[in-house]
Amino acid sequence: MTSRTVTLSQNAARRIQRIIAGEEGKTALRVSVEGGGCSGFSYKFDLETGPQEGDLVVERDGATLLVDEMSLVYMEGAEIDFVDNLLGQSFQINNPNAVASCGCGTSFAI
Repeated sequence: MTSRTVTLSQNAARRIQRIIAGEEGKTALRVSVEGGGCSGFSYKFDLETGPQEGDLVVERDGATLLVDEMSLVYMEGAEIDFVDNLLGQSFQINNPNAVASCGCGTSFAI
C-alpha cells in the first residue's frame, strides 16, 4: 500500500501554533477540498478540537494539521506552507495533483 501523506512546512507549523494559541478549545487546523471555486475545486481551512475517524494527522513542531480521507485523494503529496510577503499573508498549498490553479491561490483543477 502506498503511503498517503501531506507535509507541513516549518513556517506553516509556526503559523498554526499562533492561530491555535488564540482559539480556546481548538487544537488543530483542518484543510479540506470542496467542489467549486473558479478552477473546479477549492481549499477550505477550519479550526478543530481534534481528529475525526479516518483523518490523516500531520504533526510538526507542536502544530497539528488534519486532512479527511476524501480530501486526501486530491491532496496526496501536497506541501502546505505559510507565506508572509509584500502581497500579504496566506497558507499556500503546493499540490502536485493540480494541473491548473487560479490567481486567488485557493482554487485548483485536477
